Amino acid sequence: MTSTPTHTREKARVQLALNVDDVDAAVAFYGRLFGAQPHKRRAGYANFALTEPPLKLVLIENPGHGGTLNHLGVEVPTADEVAAATSRLSADGLETRVEDATTCCYAVQDKVWVTAPGGERWEVYTILDDLPEQDDAQTATCCTDTGNSCCSPDGQCA
Repeated sequence: MTSTPTHTREKARVQLALNVDDVDAAVAFYGRLFGAQPHKRRAGYANFALTEPPLKLVLIENPGHGGTLNHLGVEVPTADEVAAATSRLSADGLETRVEDATTCCYAVQDKVWVTAPGGERWEVYTILDDLPEQDDAQTATCCTDTGNSCCSPDGQCA
């Protein structure tokens, strides 16, 4: 299994964001499972950008919620594709929430959110720019249960 830098994607890939109790233990497990190293690693956060299988696996340390789904997504290569998805989803009658140039998960992103009938949160997004590690404090609370999350339409993480 291989990983690829996010900015060189030519095709979309599914994103699975999981809450984990211990990000270090989760990184060790998923590193062995996929035979890959994390693409990005920060305090309480890691992601694997895999080409085979085409998957963006995001691990969010959220003690007490380990083993639960945080959210789902589709990473697309361009902002135009996010805009097209927004138009299509809205035209299909789904309620959308657009976030342009938002800072989330240690990157600047354009995204649109929808919620499935069962409450599963989905985002269609593209990464515009990675944040350097020295900017970690800016997104340190991303996707935690602090209520200051960028990873859900209502500002809350599961």
